[in-house]
Amino acid sequence: MSLYEKIVNRDEKISIIGLGYVGMPIAVSFAKKADVIGYDVSTAKIELYKSGIDPTKEVGNEVIKNTTLEFTSDETKLREAKFHIVAVPTPVNADHTPDLNPVKSASCILGRNLTKGSIVVYESTVYPGVTEDICVPILEKESGLKCGVDFSVGYSPERVNPGDKIHRLETIVKIVSGINEYSLDTAAKVYELVVEAGVYRAESIKVAEAAKVIENSQRDINIAFMNELSIIFNKLGIDTKAVLEAAGTKWNFLKFYPGLVGGHCIGVDPYYLTYKAEEMGYHSQIILSGRRINDEMGKYVAENTVKKMIQANKQIKGAKVAILGITFKENCPDSRNTKVVDIIQELKEYGVQVQVVDPVANIEEVKEEYGIDLYRLEDTKDVDAVVVTVAHNEFTALQLEDLKALYKVGNLSDIDALQEVTATLDEDCDSTKLVLIDVKGIYDHTKAEDMNYLYWRL
Repeated sequence: MSLYEKIVNRDEKISIIGLGYVGMPIAVSFAKKADVIGYDVSTAKIELYKSGIDPTKEVGNEVIKNTTLEFTSDETKLREAKFHIVAVPTPVNADHTPDLNPVKSASCILGRNLTKGSIVVYESTVYPGVTEDICVPILEKESGLKCGVDFSVGYSPERVNPGDKIHRLETIVKIVSGINEYSLDTAAKVYELVVEAGVYRAESIKVAEAAKVIENSQRDINIAFMNELSIIFNKLGIDTKAVLEAAGTKWNFLKFYPGLVGGHCIGVDPYYLTYKAEEMGYHSQIILSGRRINDEMGKYVAENTVKKMIQANKQIKGAKVAILGITFKENCPDSRNTKVVDIIQELKEYGVQVQVVDPVANIEEVKEEYGIDLYRLEDTKDVDAVVVTVAHNEFTALQLEDLKALYKVGNLSDIDALQEVTATLDEDCDSTKLVLIDVKGIYDHTKAEDMNYLYWRL
């Protein structure tokens, strides 16, 4: 009987190493079809899962409460499984070089508990060659087993989109690859148990690794182009969103938009590819150029916030600014590698007091990672400017009228009174204006301006 058949018959188990935003949805899906062990080094996270709480908010508390998935932080439990999926993060260091420590550590842990006949599939985003040249030697050293003889490896890049309820593991075609025909065929059949969209069998592990890393690099470059257009159009006094809507009427125009590019994928993966290119003696031109543009957008937003505040005759040093949203994307609690932090740090350089509001973000994670205490929206008052950075549902539900309660001049009657007083002043004076920076382009700029906002967006 094959390993695949044993898994289906529940004679053998699947293990998932790393129960984060990627690993948890995979583990829960497989648990519907097979016996699954979910392992994570964080005992605190495991205890949350055991108590029915989903800190990632990817699958929800009810699913966690009802899953048959076995949660553990005991690495020896991995010995009970024969099909292992490694789904740990692959961040970058401060100098933008790949940080492979998580995937190396996971390989060490798994290697110590690897048994003969096992298949190990990596899902972590890496540059071509990492699985075979770095991970396999670790597995062999720790286990004393030989790859291709005693165990096999494969690579199947994750394509889960955190916070997205439509494009899920089950609905996205899964790329699979293996070091040999046996591992490729077994991995493909196992993933077909849960991936309704089907699998694509790549011709090699390196091809699969490369395919993953260019997916996000392509998006990064396209967004960088939009960000550069936004900078140009801003200087020309043209609304970028209006330009993109007009251009978007052509059938083959690619609908990308300017914005902050953070998170653990798009803002990271290009550096993995360019790092490997440098090793091979090639210095990236387009990819790194796009990265430089996107990495500077937080500072660009902060500078324009300050410019608008000056235009509104606000005292910059000591001014109070509300930042609505700190996660790297909407409706997702993940704040890893968020570029909103760049806006916050730049504003603080000007002496601005920043209050960050985010009802979705993981409070402890934000405090530990960035030293930032989050405010509740109802406790945010008397600010000199509002910067909407993340399109959480809670924020998109806010009307322009609702936002006025956050400012020092908090209602229309106060504004009208001030306008009467300043009616005889210079017509360019904007001291009654409410500074609103709309990074995501949520609001209608014409309506905002009609309602006395000094409005700016990318």
